[in-house]
Amino acid sequence: MAPRPGNAPRDSTDQMGTDRPLRLLVRFSLPCVIGMVVNSLYNIVDRMFVGHGAGEQGIAAITVSFPLMMVMVSFSTLVGIGSNTLFSIKMGEGRKELAERILGNAFVLLFAFPAAAAVAAIWCLDPLLRLMGCSEALLPPARTYAVVVLGGAALSTTGHGLSHFLRSDGHPVGSMVAMLIGALVNTALDALFILVFGWGVAGAAWATVIAQGCSFLWCFLYFLRPAAHIRIRRSCLALDWRRVVGPFLVLGITPFAMNMCNSLLNVILNRGLQRYGGDNALAVMGILASFMGIVFMTAMGIGQGVAPLMGYNYGARLYGRVLSFFRQATWVVTGLMVAGWCVGQFAPDAVMRMFVDASSPLVPMGDRALRMFTLAFPVIGFCMMSGMLFQSIGKAWHAFFLSLARQLVFFIPFLLVCPRVLPVLFGSLSPLDSVYLAAPMSDVLTFLVSVAFVRHEARIFRRLEAEAAIAAGAGGAA
Repeated sequence: MAPRPGNAPRDSTDQMGTDRPLRLLVRFSLPCVIGMVVNSLYNIVDRMFVGHGAGEQGIAAITVSFPLMMVMVSFSTLVGIGSNTLFSIKMGEGRKELAERILGNAFVLLFAFPAAAAVAAIWCLDPLLRLMGCSEALLPPARTYAVVVLGGAALSTTGHGLSHFLRSDGHPVGSMVAMLIGALVNTALDALFILVFGWGVAGAAWATVIAQGCSFLWCFLYFLRPAAHIRIRRSCLALDWRRVVGPFLVLGITPFAMNMCNSLLNVILNRGLQRYGGDNALAVMGILASFMGIVFMTAMGIGQGVAPLMGYNYGARLYGRVLSFFRQATWVVTGLMVAGWCVGQFAPDAVMRMFVDASSPLVPMGDRALRMFTLAFPVIGFCMMSGMLFQSIGKAWHAFFLSLARQLVFFIPFLLVCPRVLPVLFGSLSPLDSVYLAAPMSDVLTFLVSVAFVRHEARIFRRLEAEAAIAAGAGGAA
């Protein structure tokens, strides 16, 4: 049942349906943005310390291992995002007992799925690394990094998933603190392990695993507190496949597919970079990924902050508020992406010098790559928020299609075709340039598809609002 605007809110979740949208957006998104940016510092700080402590090869080794980390994230999002969507909707409907069972079931699977996937990946690690474009020279450091990070994957993904529940339960600051703890520990241990002990990429991996374990511990202890609004209870750990697990796995299939496609995309991208630019091109992409990680994680923070607000209001049948949250979040994210575009176009050398010395051959190569990769940044914000809208309201297949449109329908084919076609059509472009240009081409086409989807959904929302108003008027007249 929708909360009555005239009443004082009973708790933090009631405010999601009564408070002003802009105020809620700031309240939920700001801590989430800080947390996500801080969380993105894991890879950025690792690459900074490795770049200055172990050189270009160290950055390339971390970069080539990245698709494996994305697979771990995929299993985490399959459970974490899907369960949080269902959790927010049930909280909006006032079904707290079912919401608590969702939390318990999600906790079990957040650990089990990535743990099983990590064991399988370690079992056949060398062939996987070669498949992802790892050269023989990069294999030893890449193997060292991957084994450690995969070994701690279950703690990392469980902590990340629980941080989503903190936000959905109306406590975004707690989620931010968890990520802040992890980032600070990671930075301190990177300096100790890499610069003092000289452990290189192994030091970066151990720093990451220990830091993520600290974040997990913070979130886990929060949900054990007697004072917590929603708790992890032993009675809720038994898997309920019909009412809980099945529905949230269906909702989580979209981000799962998106992350798996990202893993496949990164494999194809790494192989193309290795083929046309060698290990240096892989190192450049690692730096580009760090810069884009700051921008995209900030945008995702806004999206994850607004997601429970859209889900709650959709469950409460306040469709106008859902659209209001979507519009405001889209404008904010678009402004952020425009700022990222400005940095990529006008100050790419400053980005490169954060990771390597000014004399490094990566600097001129990275300047050109960053300008090309960020060409379509201004339209990405709408695409991201469109997927978040459909995910938040439980329309998993709509979000699934939008995610596949960019990754599978556009980006991967462009990565395969552009290096062969664009240099022939435009003599000034090299095959390596064409690899970088596949990203903005995909973003523009995804934007056009997203606009069509959102316009159709907005018409549905307005019709539902009109029907509700007519029904309310008839009830009042009676």
